[in-house]
Amino acid sequence: MLSNAQQALNFFEQKNEDSEYVVRKIENSNTKELILNFHYARRMPSISFAYGLFLNGELEGVVTFGQPASPRVCDGIAGKENARLVLELNRLVLRNNRKNEASRLVGQALRMLPKPKIIISYADTAQKHLGVVYQATNFDYYGLSEIRTDRVFIDGTKQKHGRHVISTDIENLHERTKLVERPRKHRYVKIIANKTIQKRLMQQIKYEKKRYPKN
Repeated sequence: MLSNAQQALNFFEQKNEDSEYVVRKIENSNTKELILNFHYARRMPSISFAYGLFLNGELEGVVTFGQPASPRVCDGIAGKENARLVLELNRLVLRNNRKNEASRLVGQALRMLPKPKIIISYADTAQKHLGVVYQATNFDYYGLSEIRTDRVFIDGTKQKHGRHVISTDIENLHERTKLVERPRKHRYVKIIANKTIQKRLMQQIKYEKKRYPKN
């Protein structure tokens, strides 16, 4: 729950800046309407921190940060010794996606996060995303995610993820399934810390930095 002081500050911001954009921390529950109705994944992620973009007092967008689903991601960025610092920017949703709203929301949210942190985020090639907002907010680009495959079950014209059928059709699993390459994602990383810590962490990043992808 927000403290009384934070609630008062939020009210002051809304009353005095209601004709401008305001970014502030929000409760996880306040993200559901936008995430479930406007984000292509249509499901809630793990959320440790959530921030909202308000215009004239109305919630226009949300960005959320949480623990990556795979511990291997945390260990793989800058080693196990820095895994506790890793957060994934796992949802960015805008109601109308007006010009500069995404970069405004992400940029200010990054400044409000506790530090130090290593932020990783992905742009889904299956959605034809390049990660332009991450480029605009000075993330570093580390190429495409690793090639991975999923075993899918073929049932007539339908395909289902292999884990849904292993228990019921184990004898014919390999005959009735096939491996499909998972769409790869553009991988972006940003370190938010003071200059000394930022320099140290940059030296420990295990990925190879690359040029930004373009259309």
